[in-house]
Amino acid sequence: MALTDTRTRLRKTWHYNKYLWLLVFPCLLYFLIFRYIPMFGLVITFKNFNLFKGIWASEWVGFKYYLMFFQNPDFFLLMRNTFLLGFYKLLFGFPAPIILAILLNELKHIALKRFVQTVSYLPHFISNVIVASMVIMFLSPSGGMINQLLQKLGIGPINFMMEPGWFRSIYVASDIWQQIGWESIIYLAALTAVDPQLYEAASIDGAGRWGKLWNVTLPGIAPTIVIIFILNVGKVLEIGFEKVFLMYNAAVYDTADIISTYVYRVGLEQGNFSYGASIDLFMGIISLIFICSANYISRKVGENSLW
Repeated sequence: MALTDTRTRLRKTWHYNKYLWLLVFPCLLYFLIFRYIPMFGLVITFKNFNLFKGIWASEWVGFKYYLMFFQNPDFFLLMRNTFLLGFYKLLFGFPAPIILAILLNELKHIALKRFVQTVSYLPHFISNVIVASMVIMFLSPSGGMINQLLQKLGIGPINFMMEPGWFRSIYVASDIWQQIGWESIIYLAALTAVDPQLYEAASIDGAGRWGKLWNVTLPGIAPTIVIIFILNVGKVLEIGFEKVFLMYNAAVYDTADIISTYVYRVGLEQGNFSYGASIDLFMGIISLIFICSANYISRKVGENSLW
């Protein structure tokens, strides 16, 4: 009887939501093919993987490659660079779209608001190759726009791309410029859900613009902010490979060489697939710990969390 009821309920659910399931199906198929099925290949992290022998015939080596990474002289340098780049990106990049969304929400001129939104969205659709090329061109010591401006002020020229101390600032600034408009969309959507009557009540109570911001706007979008923050904490160590690879060079390895670029060198260029996969799995576990910790703290401190 219970099985029959379950089947009936599932049949009704499918009947009422079949078009929604059809929309979701390509996304589920993508994750199944490109995310979950490849997880079976993680067994090579415990084997001395050989392309000609295949996964199952390769020699079992246990935790050899994990120990090799921990004992690597560059281990702490790579971890430090990866963490700091992700931390600065979170510190400066996370609040940027929130601020932009609030400013756009306060803007009453519709045409100007749409223009600013469009201009801020466009960089998201520019490929990392183009963005890196633009950064290198603008910061060029021989004719770059930034150095031309500095020379008029009596400074420079400065070869920014060859200075280790400048790399993190350049990377984070370019990433904010590229993503701020796109990431503000979700906060703009959250702002539309804030009840306008709350603003009217705040005005009656004598609250000014700042009072409304602190007592109505921010609390109204707090759940969205918390969820996005937790997800971003989980991605602190997941720095995009492409832009770093395109922007860094041997002169800035001290601050620019991160886990993903190191994996590219040892895993693909040198053909040590087991070693590269072991490092990636280790970083995935650390990211999982980060996101679970952030979710736990959020659940204990406030009322919002992922689960």
